[in-house]
Amino acid sequence: MKQFYTHKLFSLVFLIGLLLLVLSGCNNKSQIQKYPIDSVVCTTCQRTIAFPAMANHLLPTKLCEISKYSHYGYGAWTFGPCLALEQRTDIMPKNYVVSLLPKKQKLLSFFTITDIHITDKESPSQLIYLQQLNARNARFTPVYSPVMLYTPHVLDAAIQTINALHKKNPIDFGISLGDTCNSTQYNETRWYIDVLDGKVINPSSGAHVGADTIDYQKPFKAAGLDPAIAWYQVIGNHDHFWIGSLPVDNFLRQSYISDTCLIAGDVIADPANIKRADYFMGVLDGSTPYGTIIDAGPIKNFARAPKVIADPNRRSQSMREWMSEFFNTSSQPVGHGFNLRNTKNSFACYSFIPKSNVPIKVIVLDDTQREDDGSSSIHGHGFLDTARLNWLKKELADGQAASQLMIIAAHIPIGVEAIGSEMGWWTDSKNAITQPDLIKELQSYPNFIMWIAGHRHCNVIKAFVSNDPINHPENGFWQVETSSLRDFPQQFRIFEIYLNSDYTISIKTTNVDPAVQNQTPAAISRSYAIATQQIVKNQKVYQSPSTLPDASIKPMPTGSYNADLIKQLSPEMNEKMRKLF
Repeated sequence: MKQFYTHKLFSLVFLIGLLLLVLSGCNNKSQIQKYPIDSVVCTTCQRTIAFPAMANHLLPTKLCEISKYSHYGYGAWTFGPCLALEQRTDIMPKNYVVSLLPKKQKLLSFFTITDIHITDKESPSQLIYLQQLNARNARFTPVYSPVMLYTPHVLDAAIQTINALHKKNPIDFGISLGDTCNSTQYNETRWYIDVLDGKVINPSSGAHVGADTIDYQKPFKAAGLDPAIAWYQVIGNHDHFWIGSLPVDNFLRQSYISDTCLIAGDVIADPANIKRADYFMGVLDGSTPYGTIIDAGPIKNFARAPKVIADPNRRSQSMREWMSEFFNTSSQPVGHGFNLRNTKNSFACYSFIPKSNVPIKVIVLDDTQREDDGSSSIHGHGFLDTARLNWLKKELADGQAASQLMIIAAHIPIGVEAIGSEMGWWTDSKNAITQPDLIKELQSYPNFIMWIAGHRHCNVIKAFVSNDPINHPENGFWQVETSSLRDFPQQFRIFEIYLNSDYTISIKTTNVDPAVQNQTPAAISRSYAIATQQIVKNQKVYQSPSTLPDASIKPMPTGSYNADLIKQLSPEMNEKMRKLF
């Protein structure tokens, strides 16, 4: 206990010293760095990121050898050709002909970001060593990737890019589709919210080594989202499970604020190995330019347990605490969709109307597993308990009765993974609905137009055709996935919803690369994300990442996919839109 308070006092003294340095500094406020973006801001409709396939100079188990990247050419990129929007009529009647007349009305514009995975790279409660343990684990980059060094910086660059796009074409709102933080930590959640709020970010923890010399450790001033843009939040599995995988029990809870690196077995092979005393999992050394992995390896190789400076700001948040943190914000709306009643009940579902004069409703759905579900496997499955399912049905029924077009925003997509797979729909009997029955339920609401999701870190669009395509094509809907801001291709999406001249709906959805400026931390992160892709080849950029054959899922050149998705309206909704517009 005495040692814990000694470490706590050390951290406090360091933070006070850092604060005094910032406040004094000969009254020079420029000590807090800002990282501007490139002057050219555009979408992948204007240009893309291009890079070559590489020979296997480094094996995936050697992903941590960042100093060798430039020697072999890993991470080098250029700008490539534009990626046009593919017009999609998959869910329309077979004889439908796209109108050539100008669109009648722009209804809504919004952005999605997802899977930012803000990471405290110095936390002792990680699984860093497992990525290099063997060839099987080497492709599991959520536990280690060089982009862990710069996660707050990429988010800041993305927000600045959104602000620049907003000045050209106003954006009505934004929504973040989950996995804000990597492992439920308080400081990770705060860095995430503070970037969006435009605060000073101190992206280090514990001893805060390298905070005055190493680029990814230095405090910086985030730009913040334009105050005119409201943003809303979805919960992801990483936001309330340890590394997105396991409920946080007392053993894990202590590991976050410990002064000793986590000891565990191969959790990737079997989550039951969490309490095996096989390996020290390591941390990243923030005093080194490449974030050298230290304190990692078989426990037999260590004469004594490696120590770190404990930090109470690393504490794990419960789901309720995570939701409550969104009320500590200077951007709008306060709570970012969560209300106090739901926060107290740990119910992360809500709905909102983005524009009062447009009949579109957004239904924010928590489809992650529960902490008390009793499952011993990785907690990355899609799941709805009875309370959430009943709530969803009521929201859909109410929206249908009110003649509102409806969008579901959830973390986990449907219909793109094999049932029971690690990232697919859970088959456990505690799930209140099977995936086929859920899809059938959604197809019973003709005003439901789109499911948007993150989770799989890829840009995939799937068509769910009506179960009666001849008589009721309006019962079909689209699903659009947005890739991660952490991993390649590090993109967000812009959605623009139009009323067409023939009173169908067009959903234009476009990928955007953050407009990083050369030599900034965000630019370094891009090169690391590309290098990781070249070495590990996780992202299947030229074919569907789906495990199911599906003709509606199209190739993703350079990891991106842009489309113009057309949706039929019901006769009742058609009539309403004619009266409104």
